Amino acid sequence: MKDIAVIGVGYVGLVTAACFADLGNRVVAMDVAEEKIDKLHQGIMPIYEPGLTEVVKRNVDAGRLSFTTSHADTIKNARFVFICVGTPSGVDGEADLQYVRQAAETIAQVMDHPLIIINKSTVPVGTGDWVADIVRSKQPRPIDFSVVSCPEFLREGSALLDFMNPDRTVLGSLDRDAADEVAQLHLPLRAPIVVTDLRTAEMIKYASNAFLATKISFINEIANICEALGADVKEVAAGMGLDKRIGKMFLDAGIGYGGSCFPKDVLALHHMGIAQGQKPQILEAVMAINSSRRHQVVAKLRELLGDDLTGKTIGLLGLAFKPNTDDMRDAPSITIASLLSEAGAVVKGYDPVAMDVTRQVMPQLALCKDPYEVFAGSDAVVLVTDWNEFKQLDMIRAKASMRQAVVVDGRNIYDPAMMQEMGFAYRGFGRGYSGDVKLDG
Repeated sequence: MKDIAVIGVGYVGLVTAACFADLGNRVVAMDVAEEKIDKLHQGIMPIYEPGLTEVVKRNVDAGRLSFTTSHADTIKNARFVFICVGTPSGVDGEADLQYVRQAAETIAQVMDHPLIIINKSTVPVGTGDWVADIVRSKQPRPIDFSVVSCPEFLREGSALLDFMNPDRTVLGSLDRDAADEVAQLHLPLRAPIVVTDLRTAEMIKYASNAFLATKISFINEIANICEALGADVKEVAAGMGLDKRIGKMFLDAGIGYGGSCFPKDVLALHHMGIAQGQKPQILEAVMAINSSRRHQVVAKLRELLGDDLTGKTIGLLGLAFKPNTDDMRDAPSITIASLLSEAGAVVKGYDPVAMDVTRQVMPQLALCKDPYEVFAGSDAVVLVTDWNEFKQLDMIRAKASMRQAVVVDGRNIYDPAMMQEMGFAYRGFGRGYSGDVKLDG
């Protein structure tokens, strides 16, 4: 049993704390947001993540997991301190490290014994050295410490599974003994452990996310070509994915990526390249293609409803940036709703878990009580988030309540032939349809 401190109880921090406690360690997690900690003391999670409530409760009840707002209480018994704070995009796309700085400064001021400080937040290359400099300069008296980079590779919606079953653990440090100690923490996960230097570990995280984002933008560009030539991108992706060199994951054409990781990390890596005199052409194309997807939704609606969307009622099925999360950060629904409102349309929407967050970020959006209310009285419905419950809707019932039977499928979850057979004017992304689609009735 090891003593671990976690600073920050967002997606990464709370999952990290809960999972390390579930592995039998004593974990103290802290956050400066008193409201978050108060809710955690009541068993209320600040985020939606399947299974997280149960894991947190089990470990709190077992005495292995506790929460506080005090840095000193967090690290007083700890050997390992994980920094899991946010690194949002700055004005020019660079990662904003103010919260990392605050964490490093406070650790330095309150530490009274040797520590291994572990950067879990996604941070620019060189941040590990920078954190070490901050801690060294802010210590009231010299105390030994080491800095290790241990980037996270968690997917929202399956974060617990990803933590407990990682493809690999990446560790970077100038202190091999410290890296080996952190490796010992991860041995129960039985995954390959890559030990390298600080800067290389930090770059592995950015390069990984940028590559996955590139796969998404690549298949979306292929979808555009498929649409022009009458091919079906879903079958193209399936055929490509059988090649082991390519793989089938992240080859789903549609509206594109969103969330807190891919947009921010691709932009930050692009910024790092520019700052070093490079011209990251692929990254620029990845971002441009992804941005264009949201505008294509509006273009498809204009194709089916006419150029003037004034007074048209458009429903959005799904609001979170992906299923199994309530995260609305850079959600495509926000851009799409804004574009439609600017065009004069009346917009409403529904999401299984993101309604409360939506009220905060899009207070002007009319919210529906269920998916069928999204269809009722609408001129068109856009499938934005591919929640499983949307895949089994009674589409005949849904169609009967619509003003015009128009569906734009932003995630390609419906079969075009079946939708058209039921009388929908249907548009997916790259599904190989050709010719004019006439509205039923």
